Amino acid sequence: MTEIVYHRPELAARLSKLIMQVAVGSSASSGVFLAAPRRTGKSTFAREDLRPALEEAGAIVLYADLWQDLTKDPGLVIVDAVREAVGRNEGFITRLAKSSGMDKVAVGGLSFSMDKIGLGKDIDLTSALVALSDESQKLIVLMIDEAQHAITTDAGVAALFALKAARDELNSSKHHGLRIVCTGSNRDKLAMLRNSKDQAFFGASMVPFPTLDQSYIDWLCDNIDLPFPLDPVQVFQLFKESGYRPELLGAAADAIRFDFSLAPEDVPDRFAELVRAQALELNANLKKVIHSLTPIQSAVLRVMSAMGENYAPFEAPTMDLYAAAMKQAGIAEGDIKVEVPGVQQALLALQEKKLVWKASRGVYAVDEHVIVDLLRADGLLEGL
Repeated sequence: MTEIVYHRPELAARLSKLIMQVAVGSSASSGVFLAAPRRTGKSTFAREDLRPALEEAGAIVLYADLWQDLTKDPGLVIVDAVREAVGRNEGFITRLAKSSGMDKVAVGGLSFSMDKIGLGKDIDLTSALVALSDESQKLIVLMIDEAQHAITTDAGVAALFALKAARDELNSSKHHGLRIVCTGSNRDKLAMLRNSKDQAFFGASMVPFPTLDQSYIDWLCDNIDLPFPLDPVQVFQLFKESGYRPELLGAAADAIRFDFSLAPEDVPDRFAELVRAQALELNANLKKVIHSLTPIQSAVLRVMSAMGENYAPFEAPTMDLYAAAMKQAGIAEGDIKVEVPGVQQALLALQEKKLVWKASRGVYAVDEHVIVDLLRADGLLEGL
């Protein structure tokens, strides 16, 4: 039995038009970035609504999920998405094989390996996407889910610059266009792909992805199939309190379904208790990790959270802030020692604890914005 999915066709149609039909003065042809916190329905929307809308509008859609298998280099995931699209049609394979010097091509690709396509391979990504564009006579849209993960490896960065070259070529009058749509769970991380001139998608549009709204909750309450109806207004308030995360509502509903001793009339109150308990548990586990940090690790995390995009880990003013943060935490002045090797070790430890994220070129960011929110709520960012 297939999963029942809440669809957002109006939003998909609107975004599809903005992506495909570039208006005068629009930067959409440079790329469109959709940012939303993790576990708020962004990837489901991309797969179930936006992709079909783009295909219905006549585009060829390639999809690369960089979060699906974290053991696989993100650069290879992007290359595989292009290979998979090319491999769907023998015409594309024939065009590519001939462009790489093969006069004869066996049916089924027996004489042409998809391994020829890739970074530093016989056929680069631009050539592969040009063949796809020319053969299909259609606009191509490449959707990259959790795109910020691409800049954590050299191959990922190389793939992004290869896509920039392909985008520039395919958006010329000779071809049918290439649009890059990147989604990400952390706006600061995603912004690293387009905030500076040395990044592949400098100047691309950054779009705050709309959270699920009351319409979703109305649909959920109509379809949740519990022994007693839920009030959509009350459930939406719970939804907002828990960070707009559908999975918390689903988990609470499952707990009620398997609670055979629960009286039907007690369902709404129990549902609210379960949702709030799960939200608190998520934050409580995170707080435990934060409170287990060494003084220098805590200071680095707090300063990074306070400085945001301006964080420069080893500059003198930042080093002074580490010392101030440790002093605020009650460390005796004589015991405060802040040196570059210690900060480097702290950053490594914070990465291992999944509190901090690092791009391949040495830029750091807090892994999830909820960490910043928790530190601020506890007053740990004051004065920094």
